[in-house]
Amino acid sequence: MMPKLPFLKSSRAEIARGILIPALLLFSPPLWAHSFGRIYTLPVPFWLYAWGGAAALLLSFVVVGWFATAPVSTKTSQGIDLTCFARALRRLHLPAVLQTLALLCLLLCIVSGYIGSRDPYRNINMTLFWVIFILGFAYAVALLGDLYARINPWQTLAQLISRFWHGFAQGRWAYPQKLAYWPALALYMAFIWLELFGFIRPPELSRWLLIYTGINLVAVYAWGARAWFTYGEFFAVFLRLLALMAPVEYVPGQRLALRWPFVGILNQPTPPWSLLIFVLFMLSSTAFDGLRATVPWFKLFWLDPTGLLTLWQGRPPIQAFIELRPWYFAYETLCLLLSPFLYLALYLLFITLTKWCARSPLPVRTLALRFALSLLPIVLVYHFTHYYTLLLNQGIKIVSLSSDPFGKGWDLFGTQMLLRAPILPDLKFVWHTQVGLIVLGHIASVWVAHIEALRLFKTRAAAAWSQIPMLFLMVGFTTFGLWILAQPLQEGR
Repeated sequence: MMPKLPFLKSSRAEIARGILIPALLLFSPPLWAHSFGRIYTLPVPFWLYAWGGAAALLLSFVVVGWFATAPVSTKTSQGIDLTCFARALRRLHLPAVLQTLALLCLLLCIVSGYIGSRDPYRNINMTLFWVIFILGFAYAVALLGDLYARINPWQTLAQLISRFWHGFAQGRWAYPQKLAYWPALALYMAFIWLELFGFIRPPELSRWLLIYTGINLVAVYAWGARAWFTYGEFFAVFLRLLALMAPVEYVPGQRLALRWPFVGILNQPTPPWSLLIFVLFMLSSTAFDGLRATVPWFKLFWLDPTGLLTLWQGRPPIQAFIELRPWYFAYETLCLLLSPFLYLALYLLFITLTKWCARSPLPVRTLALRFALSLLPIVLVYHFTHYYTLLLNQGIKIVSLSSDPFGKGWDLFGTQMLLRAPILPDLKFVWHTQVGLIVLGHIASVWVAHIEALRLFKTRAAAAWSQIPMLFLMVGFTTFGLWILAQPLQEGR
């Protein structure tokens, strides 16, 4: 979900890109592993990694096809019930404490942006929001279940207002069924656009958090808290989808249980189109962020391989950098907004082949929606492999920032000098971790899709045949993901 950290961008960096990159492109640098921020030559040629990933997927397809059977039931009664443990935690008031802490963190992010330092590295709100919440908490949810459903600070704020304004969170109108998850998708797209192109600093982050808070409160007043935090609040939708893959099933006030990882995906009803496109945007926005940082993407516009921009400007595009910069901005914006629909077209093509291979009477629409959530493991590993090094580089600094949240030179908890230096893991370890996780994520998707196929089609043979197109789709995603990670970068992370 989160592309690059906004506080790693600056107008100076933009100017440097326009001046220095044309010179750098005249040389042939070694490969940079994505998000490393320094030059790294791959241990073996890229094509070996691509073939290795494809072979792993093919082998997993054979194994899954041979051993997998459709579960008799996917009811939540399966698993190890930990509800008694959850009741004990409630007696200790832990959920209420976490709920209060989340609301205080939101308020701290807003206040620190206005009264704290404008230096994004000294102000806590940038690291707390972009790294700890958007990255660290997202991975915690993928491991521990949907904690956000219990501690959502905007939901807590709506509940507090309801204590003084009776009926505030009940809503004035019924939530339109046709809206489904479209509001969440629109807000998600706006969030990614702001993160990529907004040049956000601490004051701007506070301003946008206030605006988002206002949007949530108005929507709760209009449609009610239950409907809005189910369909409209995009963080809730995003984190709920990640929680489906967790080995912990957590339903606030109802159930806490252990289960097999990824089983939660199989327990879901058929999603609407809006949720399918939301999932595809989770995938495409991460891929787009990785792609737009690479030299091939830069060359595609500024070196003008088609010659059209040169014909329009009367000179090479790189020499018209100032004039074409707004057009490049619009071009990248358009690519971002169209990316989930391009993925949708590709996905529907392979779903059509799936229908043909299985000779299924089910319409393409039904098959597309039934297999939609099988893409979630790929979403998770793409997100993690692109950004987890930021937790090591910047996330650990939350320890020192907690003692000096406003950048005023305080030392409230005696931790100001702790963990100030980033952790820089060995680049070979990072690269192989990225490769391994991408392959494992695609294998998990192959397994989920095959189980769904066994439910949909009458015979094991039809299910196996139906998954051949999906296997090729997974191989394509794997190769593309590894290719992006292996490309030279036009700017360091």
